[in-house]
Amino acid sequence: MDVVNQLVAQGQFTVVKQPLGFIKVLQWIFAIFAFSTCGSYSGMFKMSVECKNRSDSDLDIEVQFEYPFRLHQVYFDVPTCKEGKDERLFLIGDYSSSAEFFVTIAVFSFLYSMAALSVYCFILEKYRENNKGPRIDFVVTAVFGFMWLVSSCAWAKGLSDVKGATDPENVINQVAACEEQENRCREIYEPKVSGLNTSVAFGFINLILWIGNLWFVFKETGWMAAFSGTYVPSQEKQPAPDSFAQGGYGQPDPYAGSQGGYQPEYGQQGGYNEEGGYSQGYEQQPTSFSNQM
Repeated sequence: MDVVNQLVAQGQFTVVKQPLGFIKVLQWIFAIFAFSTCGSYSGMFKMSVECKNRSDSDLDIEVQFEYPFRLHQVYFDVPTCKEGKDERLFLIGDYSSSAEFFVTIAVFSFLYSMAALSVYCFILEKYRENNKGPRIDFVVTAVFGFMWLVSSCAWAKGLSDVKGATDPENVINQVAACEEQENRCREIYEPKVSGLNTSVAFGFINLILWIGNLWFVFKETGWMAAFSGTYVPSQEKQPAPDSFAQGGYGQPDPYAGSQGGYQPEYGQQGGYNEEGGYSQGYEQQPTSFSNQM
């Protein structure tokens, strides 16, 4: 606790109070919720098969299944209602691909969020150096946002199929003894999938967090300055040639003051000079008062 208090006093965790760090904390937390609610799931359902001959009946058939939902490997025995024999049935479907993909994205999101938080808290200045850190962070965040979209949609569809495959009413339709009217088959206990529903909700919450975090990471990249920069006119970027500055055209010679003399401009109208001759406007006049003396 003393180490934590010293770090807080030194301002190491002030970034957590900012949107950039605070959203990373939320991503870290909700990633844990996502893979824990899905990866640790274990469910079961019960049904009963009551035969015409009561001695052949089985009133407590329990079927258990769990993550990663390879249901085609889950089997159970049911009575055939014929001479005390049983038959082995398997559930239908393999939904491990969507479930494992969802959990994998959640685990890697958790690891990346934890690593990013460590960078923000301890080497934030190096992270912002030359904008390389924010730009890499932006690309990785965009990739995770897309992965959350794909994995959440895939797992939502997979969960819908899991619910259908583990519905006791659908399983009863696979039992041959239940097709005979003298036998009675019914469900006793339905599987509870509220935890799996929550995992899907956490998946889409993570999607919102990662997509929303793109804006705050984008502001750190420095790309915004390139989009919001002001236009600089071309004449301010390149100085005018010396010939235009010295040739007059209404522009004074910038070096005239440093030479200690006065140089008149070209382009003046022609007129008579003191000797009675006509002077053209483009004739250069004495360059300084000292020459006239």
